[in-house]
Amino acid sequence: MDVIRNIGHNEIVEITTPVLIAWNDSKSRLCGDFSALNNYSKADRYPIPRIPHALDRLAKFKYITKMDCMTGFHQNGVKPNSMKLLRIVCHMGIYEYTRMPFGIKNASAQFQRMLDTILQE
Repeated sequence: MDVIRNIGHNEIVEITTPVLIAWNDSKSRLCGDFSALNNYSKADRYPIPRIPHALDRLAKFKYITKMDCMTGFHQNGVKPNSMKLLRIVCHMGIYEYTRMPFGIKNASAQFQRMLDTILQE
């Protein structure tokens, strides 16, 4: 599952987002600053479940499991016409996200919607 793809030299690039590279224990991570894009994005008001409600629902089940949602936003794909808005520039070149990046205004709502679809009763 490729999260980003390199933009070719012959592609027209209209917009890019600055990126920082965060280093932690000799591992690097790209951190795009999508604040300008977020200012123009319409808020998706999809609700995140309340913990007491979730615990009440879990109480009736005999078995409970857990799942690791590490890099969960990256499980959601990005529509091809939106990828051009998710371009980042750094010293290695210009890239665009093919999966939902962290830092997008509606990423949490999209991720919760995906979880609700997967885990529906």
